[in-house]
Amino acid sequence: MVPGEENQLVPKEDVFWRCRQNIFDEMKKKFLQIENAAEEPRVLCIIQDTTNSKTVNERITLNLPASTPLRKLFEDVANKVGYINGTFDLVWGNGINTADTAPLDHTSDKSLLDANFEPGKKNFLHLTDKDGEQPQILLEDSSAGDDSVHDRFIGPLPREGSVGSTSDYVSQSYSYSSILNKSETGYVGLVNQAMTCYLNSLLQTLFMTPEFRNALYKWEFEESEEDPVTSIPYQLQRLFVLLQTSKKRAIETTDVTRSFGWDSSEAWQQHDVQELCRVMFDALEQKWKQTEQADLINELYQGKLKDYVRCLECGYEGWRIDTYLDIPLVIRPYGSSQAFASVEEALHAFIQPEILDGPNQYFCERCKKKCDARKGLRFLHFPYLLTLQLKRFDFDYTTMHRIKLNDRMTFPEELDMSTFIDVEDEKSPQTESCTDSGAENEGSCHSDQMSNDFSNDDGVDEGICLENNSGTEKISKPGLEKITQEDIKKTHGGSSGSRGYYSSAFASSTNAYMLIYRLKDPARNAKFLEVDEYPEHIKSLVQRERELEEQEKRQREIERNTCKIKLFCLHPVKQVMMENKLEVHKDKTLKEAVEMAYKMMDLEEVIPMDCCRLVKYDEFHDYLERSYEGEEDTPMGLLLGGVKSTYMFDLLLETRKPDQVFQSYKPGEVMVKVHVVDLKAESVAAPITVRAYLNQTVTEFKQLISKTVVHLPAETMRIVLERCYNDLRLLTAPSKTLKAEGFFRSNKVFVESSETLDYQMAFTDSHLWKLLDRHANTIRLFVLLPEQSPGSYSKRTAYQKAGGDSGNVDDDCERVKGPVGSLKSVEAILEESTEKLKSLSLQQQQDGENGDSSKSTETSDFENIESPLNERDSSASVENRDLEQHIQTSDPENFQSEERSDSDVNNDRSTSSVDSDILSSSHSSDTLCNADNAQIPLANGLDSHSITSSRRTKANEGKKETWDTAEEDSGTDSEYDESGKSRGETQYMYFKAEPYAADAGSGEGHKWLMVHVDKRITLAAFKQHLEPFVGVLSSHFKVFRVYASNQEFESVRLNETLSSFSDDNKITIRLGRALKKGEYRVKVYQLLVNEQEPCKFLLDAVFAKGMTVRQSKEELIPQLREQCGLELSIDRFRLRKKTWKNPGTVFLDYHIYEEDINISSNWEVFLEVLDGVEKMKSMSQLAVLSRRWRPSEMKLDPFQEVVLESSSVDELREKLSEISGIPLEDIEFVKGRGTFPCDISVLDIHQDLDWNPKVSTLNVWPLYICDDGAVIFYRDKTEELMELTDEQRNELMKKESSRLQKTGHRVTYSPRKEKALKIYLDGAPNKDLAQD
Repeated sequence: MVPGEENQLVPKEDVFWRCRQNIFDEMKKKFLQIENAAEEPRVLCIIQDTTNSKTVNERITLNLPASTPLRKLFEDVANKVGYINGTFDLVWGNGINTADTAPLDHTSDKSLLDANFEPGKKNFLHLTDKDGEQPQILLEDSSAGDDSVHDRFIGPLPREGSVGSTSDYVSQSYSYSSILNKSETGYVGLVNQAMTCYLNSLLQTLFMTPEFRNALYKWEFEESEEDPVTSIPYQLQRLFVLLQTSKKRAIETTDVTRSFGWDSSEAWQQHDVQELCRVMFDALEQKWKQTEQADLINELYQGKLKDYVRCLECGYEGWRIDTYLDIPLVIRPYGSSQAFASVEEALHAFIQPEILDGPNQYFCERCKKKCDARKGLRFLHFPYLLTLQLKRFDFDYTTMHRIKLNDRMTFPEELDMSTFIDVEDEKSPQTESCTDSGAENEGSCHSDQMSNDFSNDDGVDEGICLENNSGTEKISKPGLEKITQEDIKKTHGGSSGSRGYYSSAFASSTNAYMLIYRLKDPARNAKFLEVDEYPEHIKSLVQRERELEEQEKRQREIERNTCKIKLFCLHPVKQVMMENKLEVHKDKTLKEAVEMAYKMMDLEEVIPMDCCRLVKYDEFHDYLERSYEGEEDTPMGLLLGGVKSTYMFDLLLETRKPDQVFQSYKPGEVMVKVHVVDLKAESVAAPITVRAYLNQTVTEFKQLISKTVVHLPAETMRIVLERCYNDLRLLTAPSKTLKAEGFFRSNKVFVESSETLDYQMAFTDSHLWKLLDRHANTIRLFVLLPEQSPGSYSKRTAYQKAGGDSGNVDDDCERVKGPVGSLKSVEAILEESTEKLKSLSLQQQQDGENGDSSKSTETSDFENIESPLNERDSSASVENRDLEQHIQTSDPENFQSEERSDSDVNNDRSTSSVDSDILSSSHSSDTLCNADNAQIPLANGLDSHSITSSRRTKANEGKKETWDTAEEDSGTDSEYDESGKSRGETQYMYFKAEPYAADAGSGEGHKWLMVHVDKRITLAAFKQHLEPFVGVLSSHFKVFRVYASNQEFESVRLNETLSSFSDDNKITIRLGRALKKGEYRVKVYQLLVNEQEPCKFLLDAVFAKGMTVRQSKEELIPQLREQCGLELSIDRFRLRKKTWKNPGTVFLDYHIYEEDINISSNWEVFLEVLDGVEKMKSMSQLAVLSRRWRPSEMKLDPFQEVVLESSSVDELREKLSEISGIPLEDIEFVKGRGTFPCDISVLDIHQDLDWNPKVSTLNVWPLYICDDGAVIFYRDKTEELMELTDEQRNELMKKESSRLQKTGHRVTYSPRKEKALKIYLDGAPNKDLAQD
C-alpha cells in the first residue's frame, strides 16, 4: 500500500522541532509587538465624572496607546468608575479641544489618534449623562470576576438598590433618612444628630428588650388628652414601630428629643447614658400614672438590697431595706493603681463589709456603748432586668481633673448571681443565674454602647459610641452588621503599652460602660410581638407611618426627576434683575416651564405671557448663549441635558414689548452691548444688545451696528471696546476680526458717529475718551442733608448784615419770595449770587486789596474771585467778637436754638473765628433765603463749578490756624495746602446733584440729594461741592458713611478719594466743625469713683497736637456748662487717662499733647471733679485710690485718694494710717483685682485676697503699681471678723449677689459647671426652669 501524500507519516523528531519553531515564532511576534508598543506614542486621558456632585472634583487618569480604539477607551472608563458601558457619554472638557462639544461614539473602532486625541498632552474629558439619564451602576454580581472594578481609582457614591435606571438619581438635598433599603441584618439604624450616641444606644437597648417594647405597644395614646409632639411615650412608640417596620436604613430621633423639650443645641451637649436612663424612666413613670404601665419600670428594673450594721460584741444587727434600679461598680478602688479584673470581682467588692472601729465605732443599742461593728450591703432581690453601671469616670485628686478609666474589666455572657444573694434573709428563686436581654439571640451580652451596633450604618450612625471625658468618639464600621465575640471582647477595655496612672481618653472608645442582664426564666422570657400580633392602635399607627413613608418616597421620586436651575429675569418696568430657582419636572415641556417662570416672577399684571420666553443664559458673563425656537414642546430634561445637581449655565426669562419681535440667539454667537455716545449732550445711552460672530471684521461689525441704530453712519463711526474696568480700546484696524480685537462671549462697546474735529484728535486727548472715562468712574450717592433751624439762619443773616452786604441779601430774599410768595429756582439764585461775588471781587481788585495778577486766566472764570464774607485779617477777630456779643444780646433764643441743634457745633468755642465761619454762609442760596422755613426746591443737574470752586483764593489764607506743629500722619488730613489754598481747588471732577424724594419717616425738614460724582474726587473737594446745599463751609460739617447695618462712620481723610464708595451708598451730613490736620476727636467721660456706675459720658471734644492740658481744660469749661450743666473752675477738675473703665495717669496742666501725652483717633479721657486743690504737681508722684475694709461691720468705706511722693510701701502705710487713724503697725493692705472699681463680695474679701504682701516698694511683684489709679484695700489687723448666723449670711449673700451683678462683676470665680440633663414633661423648658 502506497500511502497518499496527505497521509504520510511524520517522524516524531520533526513534530518536535516544528512545534518548537512555532513557539519561537509566536514569542518573536510578541516581542515585536512589545517593542512597537514601546515606540508607539501614548495618550494621557483625564476624565471628570460630572454626573454626581460628590465626584465632580475627582479625576480618572488613563495612559493608553494612541492606536487604542474609542470602544476600548469606553470599556476602560466603565471598569474604572463602575458604570455599565453604553449608559454614559464622554465629551471634550476644558482642555485642548473645547470647540468640539459632541459626545464621542462608544461603538467606534476609530483610534484615539484619529479621534483628535493629542499624544504627549493632557486630554480632558467629561463623563456625562446619556440622553438625560444617569449612568447605570455595575452590579456586584456582574463584577465579581473582574478585580479591576474593586480596585478602581474612583467611583460613584453608592446608590442603594440601583439597577441602572433613572431612580438612581441622588438628590442634592441628601439626608440619611432618604436611604430606603434596610441592611441585610434586617435591623434599622438611628441617625446621630450630633453628639447623641448615648441616646441612640439607650433607645436601641430598650427596643431590643421584648418586655419593654411589648409593654410600650400595649399603651394607647389619646390624642384628645395630650399633644402628640410633647408626648414622650407616643414618640417612643412611633420610633419603635419604625425601627421594626420601616424599610429605611436609619430613622431620625429628632421627634423623640423634641418631646423631651430639647432644642437643636441639646444635640451638641454630651451627657451620661446612665443619667439619661434614670431621667427618662422618671419621665415615663410620670406620663404613665393611672395606666396599666404605671409600675412597668419597677417591675422590670427595680431590685432590693439590705444596708446593715452588725455589732461584733453582741451580734445585734440594724438594717434598712433599699431599692435600686442599677448597681454602680467601681473600676478601680480609691487609692489603688490596680483595677478589678472582672465584673464578679467588682460585685464582691460592692458587698464586701467594712469594719467600723476606732473613732468610727458604732453605738450599739443593745450594748449601750460604742463597739466595733461590721457595715455592709446584701442583695435581697435581683430585678428581672439587671443594670450594672461600670464607673469608668473618676476624679483624679492629683491633677484635680475628671478622668476616664480604660482599664480592662471582663464580663461574662451569663452572670451567676447566686453567690451575691443573702440566702439567710430570703429564699428565692432569684438566686438563679441571670443573663441579658439579648439582641440577635438571647444570651449575647452587650453594654448599652454595644447595643448601638444594631443601628450601626455607614454614614448613618457611624459605629460603636460611648461616653468619655473628652467627647463622643466614633469607630466607623463597614456597614450594618452583626457583632462578633471579638467585638464583645474589645469592650472589656485595656490598652497596650504603659500609660502611667490612667489611660489616655483616646486609648479606647469601645469600653463597656453599662451592662444589662435579663433573668433566665423561660416562663417569663417574652418574645417580640409580630406585626400580626399588634394591638389595633399600633396597626393603625403602622398604617399611618407607611402612608407617610410612601408619600415621602413619591416626593423623593419627584425630586430626583426635577431639574433645579437658577432663573433670572430683568423686570420690564423696574429694570431690576430678579433671581429665583426654577424647579421643573424633566418631562415638562418648555412651554409649561415658561408659564411656571412667568408666574414665579410675578409678571401677570405687568406683561402678557406671550411676550416672555426662556433662553440659555450665563449669569457670570451676562451672556445669552442660545434661544429655543421651535422647541416649545421639547421636554426640559432634554433641553437641559438631564437632571443634575448643578448646571454650568442658567435660564433667563426674556421679555419684549408687544410691538417687538424676539431675536434669535444661535450657539457660537457673541453678545455685544452697544452704548451710543452723544458728545454734544455729553450723555451715554442705555445699552442695545447686538449679536455678532468672532470672525467678523471691524468694518462688518460697524455695518451691523449701523443697521441696528439707524441714525449712526458706519463711515464716521468710532467704536471703543471696554475689555475691563478703565481699559478702553479704540478699534482702528478695519480688517481685524473681533476675536483678534479681544471680543469674548459678552462684550461692552461705546459707539459715536459725529463729524466734529474730535474725530481727528488722539484718542486719549479726545472729548470721547474724557466722557467715557468720566462715565466709567461716576457713582451715584444719596446724601442726607442736616435739618436747618431758624437759629442758624438768624446767625448767618446777622453776620451778613455786619459784613456790609445786608441789603443785597435782603433783596435776594425778597426776590425769592416774589409778589405771590412763589419760590425762585436755585440756579437763578446762585447765578445772582455769583454776579454779586464777581462785582465785589472786582471792586476789591480795583482798590488793590490782596490782588494776585500772576494767576492763570485759563482756569475757571471765577478762580480769582474772593468773597468778602469769608475774608479774615488781623482785625476780623475783634469784629467777630463784637458780632458774637451782638447776636447773644439781640436774639438769644435763636442763638441758643442753633447751639443746641448739634453738639459738635460747640466744640470750637475757644477760637472766635469758628462761629464767624458758620455765619458766613452767603454762598448757599437754598438756605440763605429760606427765612420762613419754606423749602426751596433744588435744581436738577446743578453743576459743581457754579460757586464752590470759585470763591476760595485768598479768602482762606487765614484759615490755617491753631496748631502749626501738626504732622503729616495725624488723625486727619488738612483741608488746605501749605499756602492756605483749598486742596479741592486743584482738581475738577464731575459732580452733579439732584433733589431726591425723601423716604417715609426720614424726618421732617430733612433733604435728600442724589449725587452723581467721579469717585476719584477727594473727600475735601466733595465736601466743597456740597457747601451750597448744606449752607455752611466744608470745614463746619462732617461726612458720615452709612453702611448696610445703618451704622455710621465719619470719613475724615480729606486727601483720600471716594474710590471705596460704590453705587447707591448713603451719606449723612452732620453740622459741626470737621477736624483739621493734627486734631483729634476725644470722648470725655466723668469719673465718679463712689457711684454705682463710675464712668459717665459727657461730650465729644476736639484736642490738637501742641495744645497743653490747661488749654484743653479752658475749651472744655464753656462746653461743660452749656451741654452738661457743670459749672467748674479750671483748678477744680483734672483730666486723666482712661483705659476701658480704669482710671490711669493724671495729666498735669503743663503737659503737651503728642509730646508728653500720646493721643490718637477716638481717644477717651476721664474728667475728675476735685474736692479741693489739685495735689498732683509732679510726674514723680503717685495717686492711688484707697478703700477701708471694716471686718467687724462687714462693709467697705468709700474711696479716698492717696497721693504718694514715691513708690515706698512705708509711705503708703503712713498715709493710710494718717487718713484712717489706725496705728501704723496694725495697717494691712492689698491690691484690688480686676477692673475698676475692683468690686468683691464682702463675704470673700477678708480671706480671698493676699493681704499684707512682703514687699518694700509698690512697683514689684505681686503689686506692680507703677501708674496712677490703682485700687488699694486696707484694714486694721486687730479688728475681728463679724460672726454671722446662717440667716444673716444668706441675706448678705443675696444682697452682695444683687449688687455685684448690677456692676457686672462675678460673685464667684468657680469654673463652668456641666449642663445638667433634663427632660421637660410639658415640652417647654422655660416653665420648668423656674422650679430648679
